[in-house]
Amino acid sequence: MRFNKLFGVLALVLATAWSGVTYAQSLSGNDRILTAPSKTESPTYKPGNCWTLAYPLGAHIPAEMDTLTYNYQRLSIPSMVSDAYASEGNLGSPGINMIFFDRKRRTDFFFRDAIDAWAPSREKQKFYNVYIPMTLLSYNFGGGRETRTDRLQATFAGNVNRRLGIGAMMDYIYGKGSYANQAAKEFNFGFNTYYRGDRYEMQAYYYHFNHRNKENGGITDDLYILDPAQLQGGVSSITSTSIPTRLSQAQNRVNGDRLYMSHALKLGFWRDEQVNDTLTRQIYVPVTRFIYSLDYSSGTHIFKNGSAAEGESFWDDRYMNGSRTYDRTHYYSLENSLGIEMIEGFNKWVPFGLAAYASFETQHFRLPTDYDYGWQDVLDEPEGDTSAAPILDAWPEGVGMLRKGSRNIFRIGGRLTGTTHPLFTYAANVRFGLSGDAVGDIDITAEAGSRFRMLGDTVHIKAKGFFHNNSQPWLIKHYLSNHFAWDNSGFGKTRDFRIGGELLIPWTRTTLSAGVENIQNFVYFNAAGLPTQKSGNIQIFSAALDQRVAAGIWNWDNRITYQATSDNVAIPLPALTVYSNMYLKFTAFKVLHAQIGIDCDYYTRYRGLNYQPALMAFTANDDNPVGNFFFCNVYATAKLYKVRFYVLYSHANQGLFSKNAFSLPHYPVNPAKLQFGLSIDFAN
Repeated sequence: MRFNKLFGVLALVLATAWSGVTYAQSLSGNDRILTAPSKTESPTYKPGNCWTLAYPLGAHIPAEMDTLTYNYQRLSIPSMVSDAYASEGNLGSPGINMIFFDRKRRTDFFFRDAIDAWAPSREKQKFYNVYIPMTLLSYNFGGGRETRTDRLQATFAGNVNRRLGIGAMMDYIYGKGSYANQAAKEFNFGFNTYYRGDRYEMQAYYYHFNHRNKENGGITDDLYILDPAQLQGGVSSITSTSIPTRLSQAQNRVNGDRLYMSHALKLGFWRDEQVNDTLTRQIYVPVTRFIYSLDYSSGTHIFKNGSAAEGESFWDDRYMNGSRTYDRTHYYSLENSLGIEMIEGFNKWVPFGLAAYASFETQHFRLPTDYDYGWQDVLDEPEGDTSAAPILDAWPEGVGMLRKGSRNIFRIGGRLTGTTHPLFTYAANVRFGLSGDAVGDIDITAEAGSRFRMLGDTVHIKAKGFFHNNSQPWLIKHYLSNHFAWDNSGFGKTRDFRIGGELLIPWTRTTLSAGVENIQNFVYFNAAGLPTQKSGNIQIFSAALDQRVAAGIWNWDNRITYQATSDNVAIPLPALTVYSNMYLKFTAFKVLHAQIGIDCDYYTRYRGLNYQPALMAFTANDDNPVGNFFFCNVYATAKLYKVRFYVLYSHANQGLFSKNAFSLPHYPVNPAKLQFGLSIDFAN
């Protein structure tokens, strides 16, 4: 069934691409060149660049190529995600960003949120414009036989011509973990294509992700890290894989698909353009775009636990089965959007772009049922005899037996942009919900930027903010499983307002940013693992300094973030976070670009969050603070022509300064490990 589904999706993408190209070629047949174009004429996008998409209309957002050398080695450690990233420790394992302004909002399928750092997403989907086909292949590995970690990544991009491009990607992660029962495996792949014609555009992609990880519930006693001699009769050493854990037969699996495609028909006029002193040509100037987009996504979460004794000690309730757990939750969403856009810059008197759209989304959910546990036939007996069924705890008061549900959401929105002015740019998006429980939903985002000359250089300043007033995701309102059940139909909308700014001073290599956020009716998972809505307001303040210093080949980069929260139970945050990277950067033999140094992450002690394996969610923490330790790495990375490689000794300071190195309560960070990486750009 999986291969049939995959084949069908790929066929749909290829058919869309082919129909788009065929239709576009029929339109392009009327292109009128008055004189031969210059041989140095470039397409709309310069070769060797890429972009992501803004939703739902598919506007282009410039992005960076995946060929940078700076800090390439950080791909091997979980701290690559953020300067303060709380996780189980293993590469590919669930985690959460503790830099709040960088944290993503909760999605409709919250199980996936914990693996967002490793799974593909629409924000990460890149489209490449390259005249020379590009294949990037990288392999990162490290650790011993029992703790080995491997990551294999591949990216392909190529242009059929200057209008049509195709691409593909693959990402495979397998980590046995530095501690027992912690292995993680993830396999992702995807395909994309685009066509950029004068009067027709098409963009499409498909990706699939499949994540599995064993859940150990944390180590049984923190003293195995802090003072193992106290537990081992004076023996002060212990291998990390020998430390006992709270769970041994539990595992999570999350998989899903996404298919997105957009079509745009552009109406405009022909205009003469001077190529040089003797040559002219006619170009097509689009004025209006009519856009249709389709966005389909699905997800399945399965949580298993085969040990009744461990389950009884780890979880308070068992609603479906007292001896084992098999929770299966499924979700899919389909959204269709129609839009119209007045294109910015088609006339000097129209220095802005304006778009409006309407979208309809349908969401469907299926919760774990008795059929997942294999004793439904007993309950289906006419007499209703349940004597053969396991002894179950009673459902929580007020929780109904809802096993599936759906949402139908109609929205309208618009976008205003101004990007052509040399000194001032702006963009604003607004969206309103008009049906179901989304009536009254509001999403407004805005940003503006300016630049000006000062002391012989250009200073950049940016302001940005948002306002959200949204109903809760369906799964936050309704959920049933073996260990957790809730009905939160009475939850109100969450109102969230943020405003901030950023200042970049090039000659001092300084970036300053600050912002403040107010959240009302915030929903979080309490210490019992149940969603809770705080009726009052929570205020968060954040300020960050990014300062880079250089003298010859010596470089010292520092990023300092300060955060303050008015509620350290619902939103606990480290007050101070520091990332420091001191390195030598030089070129040897004219072709070898090298970077050798040491970098460290540090954040102050804070309340922290617990991790609940059955929900893949991070919950409020009662009395187990974490933080106040350094995680340092010694590395050497280099680039020789189209080959990048590195050697990394991660957590080189293990045991120094502090032994209390826990990323989450009862989840210690990885011990010291030697790691390697190699990346090759097979440009033909």
